[in-house]
Amino acid sequence: MSENAAGVRELADGNELPVLGLGVWQVQDGRTCVDSVRWALDAGYRHIDTAQAYGNEESVGRALRDSGVPREEVFITTKFYPEGGDPVAEAEKSLRRLGVDQVDLYLVHWPAGGPTRAWAGMERALERGLARSIGVSNFSAAELDTVIAAGSVVPAVNQVLFNPWHRRTRLVEACARHDVVVEAYSPLGTGRYLDDPTVSKIAGALGRTTAQVLLRWAVQHGLVVLPKSTHQDRIAANAQIFDFALSDEDMAVLDGLDETGGTEQAHENKWW
Repeated sequence: MSENAAGVRELADGNELPVLGLGVWQVQDGRTCVDSVRWALDAGYRHIDTAQAYGNEESVGRALRDSGVPREEVFITTKFYPEGGDPVAEAEKSLRRLGVDQVDLYLVHWPAGGPTRAWAGMERALERGLARSIGVSNFSAAELDTVIAAGSVVPAVNQVLFNPWHRRTRLVEACARHDVVVEAYSPLGTGRYLDDPTVSKIAGALGRTTAQVLLRWAVQHGLVVLPKSTHQDRIAANAQIFDFALSDEDMAVLDGLDETGGTEQAHENKWW
């Protein structure tokens, strides 16, 4: 795996994944979602992360078509709703809603019914060309090991809740051993960490926003980041994370905020 100056990670399967993506969890379907995705594409984002459970795939597709940005330039992720039916059939529905022939990444949203329940169907979706890469989300180190042992395709990605307060050191290390890229969702803590005094002090000294500091911290830990925003100015500002670096001292201060004990778990309060 590698990151280049343009902010792209190479996945183990050879596909390339932009380090910065717009997450659209909790973004209302319709005008709000269309505008957010359009603003992100206008600001240079080339990675949009949605899911069947979000209910806004149609708006993501509409924004992509309206943007004029060529489909092949935009990395689109969606996620299989694991309480649903067959991953292949659900992927086909997603493609219709998105208005595309293929998604770039298809994830199992969470390990409902056990970590391997959906994986054979995910592999079929890959074989049929419905997705270029497949992976998982909210999988612990043990659950990831189980999938790898049972399947014929290693997940390219594990998308998990990750920020300075949820620094899952052992989970990230487990993913690295399998060459699995980790994506950070809620890297800003759904906004609740933007006013944190520790982050604010670092941001003030650097002349940066607190969001930029939190995103840069995750990037320097080797993660892909998926900030969510519906504000045009914040979407644009969140893209400005590749022209500065945090010092070792600042990284250590932010590392010290962890409340998980460096866990190998993907989530503290499972909902499945």
